[in-house]
Amino acid sequence: MKKVLIDCDPGIDDALALALIAGSPSVRLAGITTVGGNVDLELTTANALALREFLELGDVPVTPGSAGALLRRTVRASHVHGATGLGDVRLPPAERGASPGHAADFIAETLQAAPGEITLVAVGPLTNLALAVRREPRVVEWARDLVIMGGSFTRGNHNPAAEFNMLADPEAAAIVFDAGWTVTMMGLDVTLSAVVNTGVLDRMRPLGRLGSDLLVPAARFYGEVTAGGGPAIHDACAVAYVLDPSLFTCVPAVVNVETAGIHTRGMTVTDFRIGDRQANAQVGTSLDVKRFWDLVLGAYEGLAARLG
Repeated sequence: MKKVLIDCDPGIDDALALALIAGSPSVRLAGITTVGGNVDLELTTANALALREFLELGDVPVTPGSAGALLRRTVRASHVHGATGLGDVRLPPAERGASPGHAADFIAETLQAAPGEITLVAVGPLTNLALAVRREPRVVEWARDLVIMGGSFTRGNHNPAAEFNMLADPEAAAIVFDAGWTVTMMGLDVTLSAVVNTGVLDRMRPLGRLGSDLLVPAARFYGEVTAGGGPAIHDACAVAYVLDPSLFTCVPAVVNVETAGIHTRGMTVTDFRIGDRQANAQVGTSLDVKRFWDLVLGAYEGLAARLG
């Protein structure tokens, strides 16, 4: 049983990543923490709470964290995810509220209670993780692994140089990469391969209310779906790595996050020429797309059977 704590900013692809966790019997979810990112913290938390109930995740705690970046102005992506963060998805409002406290403290306390057992999966801006590391540096030792969706060694998406999660809080990202652990980085170089085409969408449609209420409207809002391509479900790649690392090719690298550049702020400057330095990252460079979708859709099918 793999234990996971996910830090997220739901967000369409965050929702699909949570559905992948919910449909994976080999994963035990230790908690969900939320951060302002794709939309404001109030909405990302409300979405996480609604998803917890829709996906029947039980009493998994949902703990809100940072509303904005450590130093920078707010950057949001509602033009991608819609005003609520979930596009055309309309889930019932949650009946249960969030847990008290701050996500950074919850992360530290949860890892301390089970050192070496829990993998952190971060699929939003890294503000909560940076605060957790600053408040309790032993978080780095207590985490089993850290897998993030973010960054890239070839391109950006929010601007030419930077991926959104890194640009939203580059100072936090720099703290996390410099903290002394090895960050497994699932960046745009692999996540842009994980696209929903018509074949994938056709396999989602029969999946009961999971398909009709979440998967299909999420995928279709996210971008045009065609036989040859469609929108990428970025965040699910980080979860898929935890489930089956063999889906990905990863290469050790030294990653530095640009915080001062005028045109390159948020860029993950990735150097595969390690030499005598210590790598601080394992960087995803390729994805076995067929096996990825077999894993993801298999999990969705199992979850759909349970949800009805």
